[in-house]
Amino acid sequence: MADTADNRVAVYIDFDNIVISRYNQLHGGRKFTTDRARNFDSTSSDPIGTRIKEATVDIGAVLDFASSFGSIVISRAYADWSATVNASYQKQLIDRAVDLTQLFTTTQMMKNGADIRLAVDVVEDLFRLDDITHVVIVAGDSDYIALAQRCKRLGRYVVGIGVAGSTSKSLAAACDEFADYDALPGISDATAQGQEVDAHASPRSAKKAEPAPPDDPEDAVSAGKSMATRLSAKAATSLLVRALRLGLAKTDSDWMQSSEVKTQMRRMDPTFNESALGFKSFTDFVKSRNSVVEMDEGGPSNSRRIRLRSAA
Repeated sequence: MADTADNRVAVYIDFDNIVISRYNQLHGGRKFTTDRARNFDSTSSDPIGTRIKEATVDIGAVLDFASSFGSIVISRAYADWSATVNASYQKQLIDRAVDLTQLFTTTQMMKNGADIRLAVDVVEDLFRLDDITHVVIVAGDSDYIALAQRCKRLGRYVVGIGVAGSTSKSLAAACDEFADYDALPGISDATAQGQEVDAHASPRSAKKAEPAPPDDPEDAVSAGKSMATRLSAKAATSLLVRALRLGLAKTDSDWMQSSEVKTQMRRMDPTFNESALGFKSFTDFVKSRNSVVEMDEGGPSNSRRIRLRSAA
């Protein structure tokens, strides 16, 4: 993975756009509108509630991907948070330190002006904070083409994320890099079975498959400690696997430097700390997960490298 130590990333999410696009992608056409899904609760037993649950967007996977470019210094999501379908994401977003920007609908067509507000904020942030190196725009609307072009003219690396089938080809071409939501590391595993659910997982990411972690000595340690400020043993294993998958997706290289893996894990979840899990070093933590990862301690200049085992 390329050196991202000095990169500073700003993430802007047109939340209505991504939620509606995901729903229509899975259920067809303009179903979000015809189903009047905007004010349905995903926990309801109503068929529309079930469809909303099936179309849940994994914001954690989006932010994890964004963090692979560098440290996230700005993250904002734009939507009408009074709408039931959006309100169900509030805790997930707040837990990931995403600022929620309220946009009330202003027309009968339920337009909220997110594209204009988001674009104004991006340009203002870039002039105000000249150390931002990457701009991540989570949306597929062609209205953002001019914004992507302006960010590039201002010397920033522009990354777009959108839902397949609802993304403008011109927007993708205007970005330095564009990723389909379904192609993000982890999303494609949603149909697999058996991931441990933890406090940081979204409803969709809870369906992803992760190998069962080994019996860990820190399980006994964790029994007597509060889980409010750190990861559980199984959640830490999941975090390690996700970090390595991101590295593989970014570079097509199986091996990652140990220091890069730890840095990426801390970007994805700042609560990770191997000492809190009962280990003297990150190397000891990785070796305890030898059923899902392997370590090579004979790399260049005796550096330590890590990769996923094939079963993972």
